[in-house]
Amino acid sequence: MGRPRVVITGMGAVSPIGVGVRAYARGLREGRSGVGLLGFEHPKMKSSVAAVCRDFDPLSVMSEVDVRRLPRLVPMALAAAGEAMAEAGLARQSPVANGKEQAGQEEEVESSRRIGLILGTGGGGIDFTLEQYAAAYEGGRASLWTITNATHGNLAGELSIRLGLRGPSLCVSTGCASSSDAGGMALEMLRGGRPGGPAAMVVVGADAHVKWEILHTMELLGVISTRDFRAGGDAGTASRPFDATRDGFVLGEGAWAVVLEREGHARERGARVIAELMGYGVTCDAYHRVRPDPGMAESARAMRGAMEDAGLGPADVGVVHYHGTGTALNDAVETAAVKAALGEGRARGVAGHSVKSQIGHPQGACGMAALVATLAGLTGADGGEPFIPPTINLRERDPACDLDYVREGARATSARVALINCLAFGAKNSVLVAGVERANGE
Repeated sequence: MGRPRVVITGMGAVSPIGVGVRAYARGLREGRSGVGLLGFEHPKMKSSVAAVCRDFDPLSVMSEVDVRRLPRLVPMALAAAGEAMAEAGLARQSPVANGKEQAGQEEEVESSRRIGLILGTGGGGIDFTLEQYAAAYEGGRASLWTITNATHGNLAGELSIRLGLRGPSLCVSTGCASSSDAGGMALEMLRGGRPGGPAAMVVVGADAHVKWEILHTMELLGVISTRDFRAGGDAGTASRPFDATRDGFVLGEGAWAVVLEREGHARERGARVIAELMGYGVTCDAYHRVRPDPGMAESARAMRGAMEDAGLGPADVGVVHYHGTGTALNDAVETAAVKAALGEGRARGVAGHSVKSQIGHPQGACGMAALVATLAGLTGADGGEPFIPPTINLRERDPACDLDYVREGARATSARVALINCLAFGAKNSVLVAGVERANGE
């Protein structure tokens, strides 16, 4: 008996180019940039831009009191997860009053026990923690919730509580690979089918720490763009993966979510299947804290592993979502790794893109941001025909980056299988393979 297929039945997005998957997809198709001026300065900070979710109102999902006592990523993650669950037809469950099930609630509680949540985040509640430690240091009073919000796992618990999900409540924090790894781990949990295990998992990628302290320390590493747009120029051009004139990534924020289910569970409920999460590959370069191995062997091995896990080969991949940070070494190494994984001839024939050109780099959320972006394009989630989003701001291509990064606007496509690539500090490589063809029975 083969492994159960795992399908995607809902998606959610809170992004710098739109709130909600439809708005996100529309912004992607239009090639809109969510990067803008920071709106604050600090004498230790050179950076002038970031990609923030200006259209998102935290009060749309929680009270003002809760907004004040929680990190910014929590309301974002709650909104994205709520949208994904609504599309999947999974209602938020009621909390158990005083630890006891109420009359008539038994069936609802039992249903909620089959749904788990896994959060992928890099910085977690670091924005809140920095503010509270500063308050304490300056003689003020830190929040009662400082420690709970500083513990990443408690943030996953916060989401599970608010969504009434009684299955596994987990958090993955592997830097920029966090939400990609979260998706892969959820895939493995659902395939495993252990007795009493979940039948569905809400996978959320979220990060929101556009703070001067974070920007300053990233500047010290030399990974972030310090081009100054305060005196003029188009801030929307700051994030430019694969471009010869790039000078680093642009910090972003946001939350993206998918609902994963065993196919049998989804069909039994009559849920609409959007796509299938088909494979996961993960490796470590064991090379350097912040730089990928120029030899790129492990990055390529993660891609090959994800394809093998999906039961596919290079000829089946129709689109590649590049990690595409906009740092010279990462872009060049990733390009070489894709050639090694797919074979150079096939790599040159596969269109690719990097959503970071439009939304900046949302750190631990970037895996889910990429998965939702790619599937939103392949399914025409904005109501239009299927497309591959553009890699905007790519005007003078780096000679070391010589593959087909879609750049002259969104491109119509018939591609059905996507490879989603993530690289992370700590020498990590994480890859997902998703497809819409088999999920739709074509």
